[in-house]
Amino acid sequence: MAHTAAALHILVDTEQQANDILDQLEKGADFQQMAQKFSTCPSKRNGGDLGEFRQGDMVPAFDKAVFSGELLKPFGPVKTQFGYHIIKVLYRN
Repeated sequence: MAHTAAALHILVDTEQQANDILDQLEKGADFQQMAQKFSTCPSKRNGGDLGEFRQGDMVPAFDKAVFSGELLKPFGPVKTQFGYHIIKVLYRN
């Protein structure tokens, strides 16, 4: 049976932008508000919420990060062909 997860993410164009946002998150900024303000992904309308997805549904680097990264703590940047992601995994089964 495939594993599933749910995650929020913020997608930006540069590693520097991602690191700046990650610094703000570590200082207590709200993840969903930061996603709405800075993300270039359409999911920004929902605070970066990607909903539930199965292992293998996302591009390999993102998928690997989600299924091996920390839970509930923003981490990144994770580079994909779309840009740099900051990811917050909500749950993983």
